[in-house]
Amino acid sequence: MTLNQLKYVVTVAGENSLNDAAKKLFISQPSLSNAVSALEKKLGFSLFNRTKTGITVTAEGEEFIGYARQVLEQYELLDARFINRRETKKKFSVSMQHYTFAVDAFMEVMRQYGMDSYEFEIYEDRTYEVIENVKNRRSELGILYLNEFNEKVLKKLFAENGLVFHPLFDCGLYVYLWKHHPLADRTVIDMEDLQEYPCLSFAQGEHNSFYFAEEVLSTYQYKKIIKASDRATLLNLMVGMNGFTICSGIICEELNGSEYVAVKLNSDEKMTIGYICAKDTHISEIGACYLTEIQKYKEKAML
Repeated sequence: MTLNQLKYVVTVAGENSLNDAAKKLFISQPSLSNAVSALEKKLGFSLFNRTKTGITVTAEGEEFIGYARQVLEQYELLDARFINRRETKKKFSVSMQHYTFAVDAFMEVMRQYGMDSYEFEIYEDRTYEVIENVKNRRSELGILYLNEFNEKVLKKLFAENGLVFHPLFDCGLYVYLWKHHPLADRTVIDMEDLQEYPCLSFAQGEHNSFYFAEEVLSTYQYKKIIKASDRATLLNLMVGMNGFTICSGIICEELNGSEYVAVKLNSDEKMTIGYICAKDTHISEIGACYLTEIQKYKEKAML
């Protein structure tokens, strides 16, 4: 197995086409196809499913290509620092559930580094995709929560995929709603008070298990539920439908504006915000800086 072969399969996975990957790599399509096939034969499994409409990565291929990306990135760093002695782009990628404060921390890291050359990636995604991105090394870190309900199931899933969860801080439960909502001036809200208003929830796609829900109390029998795929839509529904969601209570007005409030929910339950990373991964300098910024929100997390 060579570095070139790793580069080839990573490029093919990115292009989803042997022809397009060959053009990008400046080699012939037959040469690329032969190199990929030779690697698959050595590995003993297929990296790609080949069809008339293109190619897709197999389940085993996803895991292998995740490791291949990591090897290539480390080689580029070694080559730049010790062989060519040149500056390289700073790279960092993070995936997260829909947390505004996690996005704000990402932007603060970018401001701090102020680099001329960088390649950063941020994914606000569904819970399953957050886990997959870290598992396959698309993202160095994944930001999500655990509580008594989902902890056992998710930690088992983390262990099976070579991931580890590290807690950052605990939060109480809050009702997030429009500041002109009929309940917005309350100091505490009971679950019974919310029955006539639609509960807003992030859709989890085909992995729509209660354990993957981004909202605590996901098994509660709400009278009205609306699911959406993005944060902007949920905010619009809060205004247009007097909807609400259950959250950590950490508000980031810089991004969401001042039109929303978080009111304490009458519940003793809590959620633990933390991050997942690969068990064998050394957190990068930028990753460590990002986690420091995230932890600053501990002061705003109220139980």
